[in-house]
Amino acid sequence: MGNLAANYGEAIAMILFVIGFANLLLHPNLIKKIIGFNIMDSGMYLFLAEKGYINGRVAPIVVDGVTDVNKYINPIPSGLVLTGIVVSVSVTALMLSLTVRLYKRYHSLNLDEISKQLKKEGL
Repeated sequence: MGNLAANYGEAIAMILFVIGFANLLLHPNLIKKIIGFNIMDSGMYLFLAEKGYINGRVAPIVVDGVTDVNKYINPIPSGLVLTGIVVSVSVTALMLSLTVRLYKRYHSLNLDEISKQLKKEGL
């Protein structure tokens, strides 16, 4: 139990990922799938942020001439998280625009209904 208490951020990130993944797999509604995808993304970003943070260290900005590497955190995980969030917003916007197009054509957000209509059309 002590190991879980020390790594609660990673545990929460994994729980978020599993919730999002289950939502992505189990719901036929496209909007719910997009929400599940975003929950999964949030779990991944939280995990990366937790792994990149080292307690007692500060951001890598040289102040007062301190250049010891052991005083600073690694900025790469933070940069990856920031880049991932930007990409995630773009992907979400694309998914939502495609969902709107599907709804206009098939008048449903249920993937099962859309697939039935596609089979009727012969596609």
